[in-house]
Amino acid sequence: MSISTFRKSVFFALCLGAAASAQQNTPSRGSSPATDPGPRGGAPAAGNPLAGLSAAQLAAFLDGQVRFAKVDAVVPDGLGPRFNSNSCGSCHAQPANGGSSPDANPQMAFANSANQMPSFIEAHGPVREARFIKNSAGAPDGGVHNLFVISGRSDTPAGCNISQENFSDLANISMRIPTPTFGLGLIEAVSDAALVQNLAGNPVLKSQLGITGTFNLSGNNGTITRYGWKAQNQSLTIFAGEAYNVEMGVTNLVFPNERDDTPNCSPAAGPQDTFNLFSPAPAVFDDVTAFATFMRFLAPPAPATAPQNAVTLSGAATFVSIGCALCHTATLQTGASAFGPALSNQTIHPYSDFALHHMGPGLADQISQGLAGGDQFRTAPLWGLGQRYYFLHDGRTGDLMQVIAAHSSQGNSQFPGSEANAVIRNFDALSTAAQQALLNFLRSL
Repeated sequence: MSISTFRKSVFFALCLGAAASAQQNTPSRGSSPATDPGPRGGAPAAGNPLAGLSAAQLAAFLDGQVRFAKVDAVVPDGLGPRFNSNSCGSCHAQPANGGSSPDANPQMAFANSANQMPSFIEAHGPVREARFIKNSAGAPDGGVHNLFVISGRSDTPAGCNISQENFSDLANISMRIPTPTFGLGLIEAVSDAALVQNLAGNPVLKSQLGITGTFNLSGNNGTITRYGWKAQNQSLTIFAGEAYNVEMGVTNLVFPNERDDTPNCSPAAGPQDTFNLFSPAPAVFDDVTAFATFMRFLAPPAPATAPQNAVTLSGAATFVSIGCALCHTATLQTGASAFGPALSNQTIHPYSDFALHHMGPGLADQISQGLAGGDQFRTAPLWGLGQRYYFLHDGRTGDLMQVIAAHSSQGNSQFPGSEANAVIRNFDALSTAAQQALLNFLRSL
């Protein structure tokens, strides 16, 4: 039996049995011998194009793949004047181009006479961006403050004098790590109606476990936004354009204005990334469109094996029975897509409802984006988890036991308790063997 068929067959039978199936007198989370097996080895289980692409779509994917991995310079590409990295692929590298943070941090290469390495950037630690919770006047900030400046580089324009910001006030910094981009075209092809219907499912059980959830919405047209840690981006093009401008400082057709206007530090007029409109040759994709096309046609990660072994099948059943699948939805269906059969009417297994949930003070980052408050996050898709090094929005851990612990948090005067509290209590009540099977299942994804 395949893992997807197994999940469907056990879901309704097991959900209501969570409390009854929990073992008594078992170790608490803090003392449990269950351990995260760690990132799965072997060849990357992601990074390939979707099956069923046309020849033209595959060519566009391959072009976007090359551009996604390209290293930008100040001249001619427009890097900076402030930036976090110089390539999409440097941050989205694990386990393949388009993924999440690699183990060896590429940001270490940007240290020079003008750039001291912030204390939260480590050689073997996640790629991070920094958001300031409040500005110097004490008002809410929430924006990305780039870690590095182009000063001290060999390609820095003459007369450019720009200084790195101060990142010593760690209490005022909220960090983020890159989200994987695998399967994003399939996520794009799931209709709003399908997401709403999924979130409305299992209302009695969700109410019993304290799970609610809501969607982040576009302030312009009211549709569901679904990309980013707080589901703050509406489309892959916006997602790509914002990242190019915010993370690399490159102005583009979506974000055409420099974030920093320090004189002499932006030698090329904006937008620096544009399509070939003024050449006798036909217009070609700009980088942002190429990035979005690459992400749209990226296949989702493949699980370790199919069918799964007895331990991971048991872990999959436990994942459902204790309530994890009420937010981490295993199966969704895409609708019709203008991009053809590769994206249309596909059954996918992202393990997310793409909704926002209150995660409590322990995970709260005090940053609001759209309708997402300071303690709300989009349910992180779990496909591909087996080969990831770092987890949670700030990359604070690579240990799944610590990730599970962080999902439990009691409310305070500022934020309500985590919607996952009851589910984590169910996990704590499991036997060590059941906990281990669940961890093994997660690493098989």
